[in-house]
Amino acid sequence: MAEEQSLLKKCMAELIGTFLLVYIGAGAAVITFLLAEGATWQSDFICKGIGALGGLGDWLAIGTAFAIAVAASIYIFGHISGCHINPAVTIALWAVKRFPGKEVVPYIISQLVGATLASGLFVMIVGKRAATVGCCGATALFPGISYAQGILNEAVITFFLMLTIMALAVDERTPKQFAGLIIGLVVGAGIITTGNITGASFNPARTFGPYIGNTLFGGPNLWAQFPVYILGPVIGALIAAFVYTYIAELKT
Repeated sequence: MAEEQSLLKKCMAELIGTFLLVYIGAGAAVITFLLAEGATWQSDFICKGIGALGGLGDWLAIGTAFAIAVAASIYIFGHISGCHINPAVTIALWAVKRFPGKEVVPYIISQLVGATLASGLFVMIVGKRAATVGCCGATALFPGISYAQGILNEAVITFFLMLTIMALAVDERTPKQFAGLIIGLVVGAGIITTGNITGASFNPARTFGPYIGNTLFGGPNLWAQFPVYILGPVIGALIAAFVYTYIAELKT
């Protein structure tokens, strides 16, 4: 019974942490879309808005929101669940024997539920325009970006994120006091740099929640692109976990 209760608490932490990530991070993207509504836009991207208010400045704002959300979640829940808040991270840690297999599915379900609840609540508070205009802050391939380019970009940025997680959160030899801040900053930097390529998801759950929100509340149907945000992050996270384990000579 104690083991089940412990897993329940860890899953609750993952649910709330992912909720925080999507509500604040994707919510910042929604607000960017809404602020830009009616602005002159030169792209045929399905959700017009990001970039119209100042180009990289929009992505700086969104990246900062995500960085704060990730850092806060890690400091709140890191000691309870490890604060994966990302199915790709959970899968990669399991692959290098840093996470028990029996907890993988419960963690991923909790992450997906947390992301979905965040998108739904944001629409309930802001109104359906959060979906119809703001696309629930969903990630999507920008004009001129192919599936292969999108998968590669998501793999590269998630590789950097997972390397940071392995070094600062997993490796027992490194100091931990700034781990949450640095991991959050890596997410923010990836969004600022590559947001205009794929939306810079890093995270299947971060994309899943807004996609469900769009489906429920009349936003665009982007499900055909969802494999990009599964394959890219999972591949990048797996490679990083094995590379760091090898280079740092971590025991498995």
